[in-house]
Amino acid sequence: MHPIDTTPHLPANRRGHDLRLGLTGRRATMTRRRASVVMAVLAVVGGTVLTACDGPDTTAVAIEDVEFTTPLAIPPLAESRIASDGTRVFELTAQEGTTVFRDGVGTSTWGFNGSYLGPTLRAERGERVAVEVTNALDERTTVHWHGMHLPPEMDGGPHQVIEPGEMWRPTWLVDQPAATLWYHPHPHGETERHVYRGLAGLFLLEDPAVSPELPREYGVDDIPVVVQDKEFDDDGQLTLGTGRQEPGLMGSTIMVNGTIGAYQKVTTERVRLRVLNASTARTYNIGFDDDRVFALVGTDGGLLAGPHETTRVRLSPGERAELVVAVEPGETTTLNSDSPALGRVAAPAAYGGEDVVPILELRAAQSLAPSPELPEKLADVPRIPESEATVTRDFQVAVRMINGRRMDPERIDEVVTVGATEIWEVESIDPFTHNVHIHDVQFQVLDIDGEAPPPELAGWKDTVYLEPRRDYRLIMRFEDYTDPDSPYMYHCHLLRHEDEGLMGQFVVVGAGQEAASSVVTDGGGHGGH
Repeated sequence: MHPIDTTPHLPANRRGHDLRLGLTGRRATMTRRRASVVMAVLAVVGGTVLTACDGPDTTAVAIEDVEFTTPLAIPPLAESRIASDGTRVFELTAQEGTTVFRDGVGTSTWGFNGSYLGPTLRAERGERVAVEVTNALDERTTVHWHGMHLPPEMDGGPHQVIEPGEMWRPTWLVDQPAATLWYHPHPHGETERHVYRGLAGLFLLEDPAVSPELPREYGVDDIPVVVQDKEFDDDGQLTLGTGRQEPGLMGSTIMVNGTIGAYQKVTTERVRLRVLNASTARTYNIGFDDDRVFALVGTDGGLLAGPHETTRVRLSPGERAELVVAVEPGETTTLNSDSPALGRVAAPAAYGGEDVVPILELRAAQSLAPSPELPEKLADVPRIPESEATVTRDFQVAVRMINGRRMDPERIDEVVTVGATEIWEVESIDPFTHNVHIHDVQFQVLDIDGEAPPPELAGWKDTVYLEPRRDYRLIMRFEDYTDPDSPYMYHCHLLRHEDEGLMGQFVVVGAGQEAASSVVTDGGGHGGH
């Protein structure tokens, strides 16, 4: 068996000069850093971690052929109460249960307030919220509010552990645009298993001040679509497989909101689909089997400036997209993920890209209630000026490392000053597909290999797919919260990658303040340009 080649092969338009800044010295510095990272990667890959015989396995998975015969389960809206101080309080209990995905077969699962998945939380901008999370499992877990801007000690990352039988009550002020966010466990080294067993749910943010004419009746014309792939053993139990596939499980069974073979009755002229890729490894190319045009109206962090008409949008694990699709009376169409033969997956190792995946059937009624026309403008999405950035940080992602290091819970990798605007340059320098999720902030994609991002990446994002050996420049502001003792995470959201070390930590400090940790390291940040 031969080690996988991890030598960085730059795209042709990046060889020999820097298209963005023309800073030859800086490019040379980055090249030296990249070379040192590659040597660190080779030291691992050349050993016993990964070889060409066991990864990456991008063989097309035989997707289970199912008929759309089961009504789509709609997660209930979570109940809440208003405390004496005006705080909206939700209650979640992580618990074991049994779920019948197929007739006559009970599958052991986990869920929040039920046997599988969790209720949809909904709050408005300007509200103070609290979530009382009780752990009724027999092992520790956490709950991370993915995409939420909040203090680090409320973030629910690997440091906010909830022991069995304990309750954790994070509270924070919702102060960000309307968006489709989600929540899921984040225990160090165990995130893949906890999410896979069923611990996940949506968290919808509304903004009364920005309320464009979009479908908004939850469960009627505003539909949650939590997409996951699963693998069952002969006894009907969930299995994560043998680990042969490099990114993690690539399941042959597709479910939406925990429903296999799901269909949704559509009773209005337009329907809004809030699509979450809650799979642990699979990337989807979301569209319809008849290639109809739909409007992409929102991404991870909120609405786009205006509707973007398209036929496909790529979602890697953790990413969200809000789609508005028009239907005709009596027709049927299927939400699916298509093949890279149509040119919609840029990298051969875009896990799941070689599979044609039916997801959800939409069945339009013979008579449809009218829907408002989509407005030309949805929201103000001002671009963050690049000139505001005072710090640029470089991140080379490879196998299970960032900048040549695996995750260490005792090490702070980056120290950020509150109020700063920063550019993070992120690149996957090996053949594997990755993505990157950054806690606390919503960022904007400045460019990819020096070119402007496509329309689907022009809005607010907290997770972005990384095509191998391409340079993504992300710009973000770090506002409001400081804590030298409590870190946020940044990591690959292919959950096996995250669990095995592809994650780092940063703290946000006040001006002149230092991180409390004595093991702060240089993660490649530099300023002044």
